Amino acid sequence: MDLEGKNVVYLGGFGGIGKNCVQELLKKQIKGLAIFDLIVDDELLAEWREQNSKTEIFYQKVDITQKSDIDTAYKAATEKLGHFDVVVNGIGLLDDRLIELTIQINLMGVINSTLTALEYMDKFKGGRGGLIVNISSVAGLQPTPLMAIYSTSKTGVTTFTRAMASPIYFAHSGVGFITICPGYTDTGILEDIDKKTTFPFCNTRMRTVFSKVKRQTVEVCARNTVHAIETAKNGAVFMLELGEIQELDIPNLWNPQLDD
Repeated sequence: MDLEGKNVVYLGGFGGIGKNCVQELLKKQIKGLAIFDLIVDDELLAEWREQNSKTEIFYQKVDITQKSDIDTAYKAATEKLGHFDVVVNGIGLLDDRLIELTIQINLMGVINSTLTALEYMDKFKGGRGGLIVNISSVAGLQPTPLMAIYSTSKTGVTTFTRAMASPIYFAHSGVGFITICPGYTDTGILEDIDKKTTFPFCNTRMRTVFSKVKRQTVEVCARNTVHAIETAKNGAVFMLELGEIQELDIPNLWNPQLDD
């Protein structure tokens, strides 16, 4: 997708990866940008507006655990921008001690945001189609025992997004879906990681493991995320690891048996 002249909705645009993704998107001369987040960075928002005078940029407060907030935000984005071409669901939480909140933010938030966005983007309902990008994780590609709750929520995101990319859905709505699975990235989400494990007895092991795991910078991760948005086909799943982009070929492990 050529991003020039497009309208983008970014959920979590003031976070570590999100902030850098927004900066990369603005370089593409997008027409409009709606940032949905719980807390606004007024200084950064003012800076973006000053440096990108040709782009309509606005912020809408959103508590991703509240469906009413999501509904209000998308309505506001439509009123401000007219329509939107790209949605990036990038709000996330890593803290396995907060079980319900982790599922609400990482999985239910993505599901509710996606289904609400489709109400405006679906060609069958008068929309223009477009692309929805859901940020999962490498922990959403395989079990991650030290963070079992987080891993479960992100696996749900990966599976949900792949399901939404069904060719049947795409032919109906004109909305494509891709999944982004970053590897370990140097953001605030990894702070005090040893206090966020599924079980406290894993704390020491977590400190040992994380002291050895290589991390990529947020700048590199953001740059590759935007590149994936520009080049991806519907249904693609990308692993972004240490500056490399790898499109994954996830096998189909089951097919239903049909009666003759």
